[in-house]
Amino acid sequence: MDKRELERVQAYLRKQFQNPSFRVVARPRKDDSAEVYLGEEFVGVLFRDDEDGDLSYNFSMAILETDLD
Repeated sequence: MDKRELERVQAYLRKQFQNPSFRVVARPRKDDSAEVYLGEEFVGVLFRDDEDGDLSYNFSMAILETDLD
């Protein structure tokens, strides 16, 4: 994912969740995905999917049972 893509998806997340703390950061040695942070906390991975000529982005977030207080 190039810098422009990262910025566009970051802007989308900030707008959709009304939270300017979202950050989308490139992953080292990976060009098909990025890391997503809320403030300084890592919250998930964003994958770029351009199969079948349709570009989409899939956000994967794991929620640990220990996080459910």
